Amino acid sequence: MTSPQERGITLGVLSIALIAMAIVLILALVKIYLSNRIYYESRQTNRLERQVAALKEENALLHMRVEKLKYKSQIADTIFTIEDDPQPDQASG
Repeated sequence: MTSPQERGITLGVLSIALIAMAIVLILALVKIYLSNRIYYESRQTNRLERQVAALKEENALLHMRVEKLKYKSQIADTIFTIEDDPQPDQASG
């Protein structure tokens, strides 16, 4: 007669092994899902950071253009003001 230990794998051991494999599989799938989410969120974050940097650079260029236009406007106003002033030599005639 054979004892229960010699019969091989019992139903309890098999069920524990299957449950352990299912837990490992579930944890692996969760890790893969989270890794993918982190990767795609990181890509989106990098894309947004590049856009922010480009917009900041464009903003700086636009500020420089505005300052140039303000300076040109002030110079032009000064020139028109000087041209509009009557000359003392011409007024006495």
